[in-house]
Amino acid sequence: MAKLYVVGIGPGGLEHMTYKAVEVIKNSEVIVGYTPYIDYLGDLVDGKELISTGMRGEVERCKAAIDMVRQGKDTSIISTGDAGLYGMAGPILELATDIEVEIIPGVTAAFSAAAELGSPIMHDYASISLSDLLTPWEVILKRLHMAAEGDFVISLYNPKSKGRKTHLETAIEIILKYRDGSTPVGIVRNSGRPDTSITITTLSEIDYESVDMLCVLIIGNSNTFIRDKQIITPRGYNIK
Repeated sequence: MAKLYVVGIGPGGLEHMTYKAVEVIKNSEVIVGYTPYIDYLGDLVDGKELISTGMRGEVERCKAAIDMVRQGKDTSIISTGDAGLYGMAGPILELATDIEVEIIPGVTAAFSAAAELGSPIMHDYASISLSDLLTPWEVILKRLHMAAEGDFVISLYNPKSKGRKTHLETAIEIILKYRDGSTPVGIVRNSGRPDTSITITTLSEIDYESVDMLCVLIIGNSNTFIRDKQIITPRGYNIK
């Protein structure tokens, strides 16, 4: 019986993929994904049937992948980062009621960015997407208040787009109600990719013009500090 694999390929493809993800891609007859994500796989997809769509074609891709499995073809549908965080795992499991599905985890962009910044996520943290395409903006605002008040380290996905130019500024204004302006902030663009750029700044000094949809922001908690161009959030060990 054919099987559908929902694969997290990390933020940049081969360098951040698990052995399991590479094995599954190699053994799949069909690869389904957003066009740029398929490109990240390089020659790993040579000789395979490729099905790709543009931005906002998520449900279309899921239905195409399910259809391939029903035709008897082992199929992988890919997501950057981890398939279970803002990826394809959810919609696939909602739609696929009569086929076998396996979720293959990957390195999410926040963890990749955290490694590039130092150790900003060493304690409890919250991951919040500022995209209101699928989540009401009022709900996102509430989550920002709760995460900031709870002193979580906060990772912000989808911080800015052409249609959402001020969402990030609004989010930071909320967080500043609960955090000092000197709180460390890491901004990583294209994490895990050859053209990665890394900025370490503070809540009150964010350059909003330099942020776009390819960025992930990691905002420290009340104990986070910067040392030697790295962001560190103490776990609480008695280090002297």
